[in-house]
Amino acid sequence: MNPGVPPAPRPLPSIRTRLANALVGWSLAWGIAIGIGVWLAASHEVDELLDDTLQSSAGLIAAIVSELPAVPATSPAAVANGNGPHAERFAWQVTTREGQLLLRSPLAPAQVWAAVPGFGKAPGWRLYGLTLGSGQLLVVAQSEQERREVRSDVALSVLLSTLVVGLLGHIWLRARVGAELEPLRALSRQLADWNVDADPRLQSLGAAARTELQPVHASLSLLADRLSTRLANERAFSAHAAHALRTPLAGIDAQLAVALRDCPDALRPRLQRAREAASRLQTVVAALIGLFRSGGEIRRQDLDVAALVARLPTTSLGTVVEPGALVWADADLLSAALANLLDNAQRLGATQVDIASLDGNVLRLTDDGPGVDEAQRRVLQEQLARGDGGDAVGLGLMLADRVARAHGGRLRIVPIDRGFGVELELGRRDPSQPGTTG
Repeated sequence: MNPGVPPAPRPLPSIRTRLANALVGWSLAWGIAIGIGVWLAASHEVDELLDDTLQSSAGLIAAIVSELPAVPATSPAAVANGNGPHAERFAWQVTTREGQLLLRSPLAPAQVWAAVPGFGKAPGWRLYGLTLGSGQLLVVAQSEQERREVRSDVALSVLLSTLVVGLLGHIWLRARVGAELEPLRALSRQLADWNVDADPRLQSLGAAARTELQPVHASLSLLADRLSTRLANERAFSAHAAHALRTPLAGIDAQLAVALRDCPDALRPRLQRAREAASRLQTVVAALIGLFRSGGEIRRQDLDVAALVARLPTTSLGTVVEPGALVWADADLLSAALANLLDNAQRLGATQVDIASLDGNVLRLTDDGPGVDEAQRRVLQEQLARGDGGDAVGLGLMLADRVARAHGGRLRIVPIDRGFGVELELGRRDPSQPGTTG
């Protein structure tokens, strides 16, 4: 990118994109909030379900333990057969009233759980105590690790279901947003094909597809009416200006040519300068009229730059065109832009201008004149970028920039080691519109 050239603005996202992004954010936020709420409720219910299972298992194990042979209180604690019911899920202990361990399952620790009838806790375990008929205490426990695994499974299920619901909701919302925005897209397509140059009474946007779009339709129709009136006035002015200005200027040029032929040698330099000024004025008038000509459409074609430059009035200025240089542009407008740029170079002291075509349908002009320093170049580029025709920008540069903008491009002032350089961007070529060489 050339220094001093403001970067191209980033394209704004479409309404559909912004709404879709907002919906994604809201969907994720609501999904997370709902997931947290479901998880909190499910976690409480899971704990209650696990406690109910623990209590039911205690009753079942109590019935089994009551049929086992009695273990004397003075005997060491026995370990029950590990293949019994719930051996992999629960651990249990049978203790005396004094807290002596009589019997335990393989998963139960050798240390006595300090428990009382009902629910309780021990490090790493959830307990439930149940008094047996003999006065002994049965304590059934479930490990906290297993309970955490159950909660994790439930949380994963909740998360997956929330994601699925959120994804389906997002797809449905995008489809609904697309359907609701279809009238806007249809209006955009209609506006793209709407010719405001024509009589606005012959064209109409028609009835709005949505009630909300009726004010937009009315405002656009009013704007088109104003634009049509203004364009009609400009076309009328350009038509009258073409006749009112070209004829007198041609007459002045003819009279000056006769005067140069018959005048004394002392007056010849003055008359020659007057004729050159009249010629430059004709070029400016032609460029201005070309920009306001009837229809306002760009008639592009493949142009041989060397042949085009050869037809321009450059007097003593030398022009060197790159062999085979071609561009795709409007011949009249490009001629006016080049004539003004070459006239600028000659007036500012250049003796030669080199013209080359670059990739991207761009013409580059460099001269051997005094040029401008970097600070001046930046000022010129900024004023051209604003399009306000500031004090530093002359008529030639402004007209060339207007021609470039009419083609969908811009005029850029490029830094070079010596002289003055510009690049005339003429917009990208449309492959579907082949041109004829001119």
